[in-house]
Amino acid sequence: MSRVAVMGTGSWGTTFAMVLADAGAEVTMWGRRAEVCADIALRHQNPDYLPGLDLPVSITATPDPAAALERADIVVLAVPSQTLRTNLAAWKPLIGPSAVTVSLMKGVEDGTLRRMSEVIGEVLEIGPERNVVVSGPNLAAEIAARQPTATVVACTDHASAELVAAACYAPYFRPYTNHDVIGVELSGAVKNAIALAVGMVEGMGLGDNSKASIITRGLAEITRLGVALGAEPATFAGLAGMGDLVATCASPLSRNRSFGVHLGRGMSVDEVIAITNRTAEGVKSAGPILDLARAHGVDMPITEAVTGVVRGELPLSELAQSLLSRRRKSEFA
Repeated sequence: MSRVAVMGTGSWGTTFAMVLADAGAEVTMWGRRAEVCADIALRHQNPDYLPGLDLPVSITATPDPAAALERADIVVLAVPSQTLRTNLAAWKPLIGPSAVTVSLMKGVEDGTLRRMSEVIGEVLEIGPERNVVVSGPNLAAEIAARQPTATVVACTDHASAELVAAACYAPYFRPYTNHDVIGVELSGAVKNAIALAVGMVEGMGLGDNSKASIITRGLAEITRLGVALGAEPATFAGLAGMGDLVATCASPLSRNRSFGVHLGRGMSVDEVIAITNRTAEGVKSAGPILDLARAHGVDMPITEAVTGVVRGELPLSELAQSLLSRRRKSEFA
């Protein structure tokens, strides 16, 4: 039986903890808010993020990172991407020398332009063989209801990927392994920006043709950036690529799509945050992703337009025109 520490008590971290427990792992969660940890440990619920969900009684939770990380052979990281580096620096002395890390985060670090697995490797000083990424069409609310889905467990080391896949293989949750960490990770990060764009055009009252066009051209953007950074093209046609993109762009359960809908209806970023009490990951990651693309000479017009709207540099009314007025070219150029 694997002993797993899940660092983060948000909706996806809590849901993945449930998956691990249902698969037979021994799970301890860490959260910065003692009251949330108490709800999980004593009431077996997390009403702030997953109201109405009864968690497995075997899951424990604590605000003490040392207690959560004690004897853990798998460390799941489920904190906001822009806080990862600071958190890891504090946790580094507490993580066992042979523990495998798992990133659930989907972002690019502002300033350094590093993927989350790169931040983990750098701060913890571990090699890629201990650095695993999980990504796919994994809307937390559906998985929390134990609806069937699949995901990708990516690591350059097959044994580590198999370790994590075995630990999260539940009756409703099917993991597939992959060695293309770059492709899997970039797919998860960039699709959030594309989902914001889809939400914006929906909020503006545009229809399915517009949304399908953005999804399809968004996949082209993701693929261009991934290949430029060394990813394998086939990854983007799989679960972590097209699968996650479709789920995130099409579902009202998607935080990024829903955030974009509010923006498309004329609200500001701050106004959306005020009514939802949450920031969609794509809002913070779109800019760093665009910077990463520019650093590698990759054209990403949808991500560029989303960044402009989020930063207040591109009026929402000019979003569609900024994309449609681009120079004509071959679809696959």
